[in-house]
Amino acid sequence: MEKSKVYFTDLRARPGTSLPQKLEKLIRKAGIGDIDFDKKMVAIKIHFGEPGNLSYLRPNYAKVVADVVKSLGGSPFLTDCNTLYVGRRKNALDHLEAAYENGFSPFSTGCHVIIGDGLKGTDDIEVPVKGGELVKNAKIGRAVMDADVFITLSHFKGHELTGFGGCLKNVGMGCGSRAGKMEQHNSGKPTVDHSKCVGCRFCAKNCAHGAISFGEDHKATIDHSKCVGCGRCLGSCNYDAIHNDNDSAVDDLSKKIAEYSKAVLDGRPAFHINLVIDVSPYCDCHGENDLPIIPDVGMFASFDPVALDQACADACNRMAPIQGSLLDDNTHVEGFCDHHDHFKNTTPITDWKVCLEHAEKLGLGHREYEIIEVK
Repeated sequence: MEKSKVYFTDLRARPGTSLPQKLEKLIRKAGIGDIDFDKKMVAIKIHFGEPGNLSYLRPNYAKVVADVVKSLGGSPFLTDCNTLYVGRRKNALDHLEAAYENGFSPFSTGCHVIIGDGLKGTDDIEVPVKGGELVKNAKIGRAVMDADVFITLSHFKGHELTGFGGCLKNVGMGCGSRAGKMEQHNSGKPTVDHSKCVGCRFCAKNCAHGAISFGEDHKATIDHSKCVGCGRCLGSCNYDAIHNDNDSAVDDLSKKIAEYSKAVLDGRPAFHINLVIDVSPYCDCHGENDLPIIPDVGMFASFDPVALDQACADACNRMAPIQGSLLDDNTHVEGFCDHHDHFKNTTPITDWKVCLEHAEKLGLGHREYEIIEVK
């Protein structure tokens, strides 16, 4: 079997060459021009960043991709779907304001922003998942599915439930409507260990569904009838007091992300770009970003989303941890168990390989790849 091609360029920008220029050269060398864009509407799936978080991708990178699409005859738009949790991206009005605040406007990117699942996150369409084991029909934002061509521009970084967030996370979770996101998260509901809870109430501030209450002892309790299983409380707890009783929940989430990605990508041209920069330990959905766990790596592009994520993960694991980062802190904790994987060492409950293995099984791509460096 022929290995998938993953194109890579580093972040050295010598006098006369800018990073946007290097990105354009990368995606053209990777073959984006082989897609027929003529008079096609082109979705560029990106995360606009939660206001307060500064590790999201700069709009300058989005403009590069949009300009290339336009030069090839296409009509691009930037898109993402609404979120489940506390923050400023739960509905299209707030979401657009957040995108504009973070610099994603037609004036800076050269294309419009369209929220994929509409005003309140209810404008979705059920898409069959061929070979789906956990999801038979994925609930995808209608504007995402209406696009003729689909491009991902993903910030590759850590994630508290999936190990890392890359191309497949951007596609599968990102393109799910609010109902779709709930379906992906609902395999497990977290529980609080009262012996570890200090009553800081930070978990409650991150719960959009009013599921967390506090007793006379100031300890948190999660009401599973209100909880949607999004995991934000788990990621926000600094005391390891919140855990998931369903040991398979994290793996089920990863598989559902692969199956939702299958629904989005099947049957139309697609191209994928990952930027491995500002590799923070947690998702850009947080209203803050911690110190990156490793140095910046570079920019990657491929037609194969599975090979792309695998190549980025491998590249990250070849880097040394940044001193003082969460990853570095974890390695100095008494009783530390080295998993020989930066993402699992950062968040031990995760296993990013589950998503890639399942995506490969579904026919989304291959984990075997060859790197082609673009100078």
